[in-house]
Amino acid sequence: MSVVSPHLTAQRAPGPGAKARILETVLDLFYEEGIRSVGVDRIIARAAVTKATFYKHYGSKDNLILQYIRARHEAMRDHLDGLIASADDPADAIRRLVRETAAEIGRTGFRGCPFLNAAAEFSDPRHPVRQVITAHRDWLTDRLADLLAETGHRMPGDGADDLMLARDGALSGGNAGDPVAASAALTRVAERVLAAR
Repeated sequence: MSVVSPHLTAQRAPGPGAKARILETVLDLFYEEGIRSVGVDRIIARAAVTKATFYKHYGSKDNLILQYIRARHEAMRDHLDGLIASADDPADAIRRLVRETAAEIGRTGFRGCPFLNAAAEFSDPRHPVRQVITAHRDWLTDRLADLLAETGHRMPGDGADDLMLARDGALSGGNAGDPVAASAALTRVAERVLAAR
């Protein structure tokens, strides 16, 4: 849930070098301004690389976009794994995710979920970007279902679907509307889901 934080993923910069600098650059630019609105020349200028270097490492903007989405997924996966490992129990892990998500929604500069934002820009479900997003969402839903199953939830798959829908609504509503109301609604849904054991 809070693993959607663009700042969590941006902190996981892949190290020095031009290739890493390009990816680190788009972690911010794509999130803040949208994927399609940021051109290759702007990425090259911001990353301080040559056009030849950009194309040597990524070949095209499409390849960079896919790497951007994959990097966000990997960072979210690593963060969630760490959060689960440090939680007292599965219910505590879910509550922590909800609290982190609420904090992220209230952060200055919050622009919604980077995955939902990318999905809005790539409407064709067969597009490679959408396929990575779908795989990411399936993974997150499965992790939530696993956590709920460990709590003894009667219907962990349904509960995970409820959490995902509440999360999506909170991330969208927190961006376009009232972040406090969106966070409070997400917390209420999570507590109702956790109570259904």
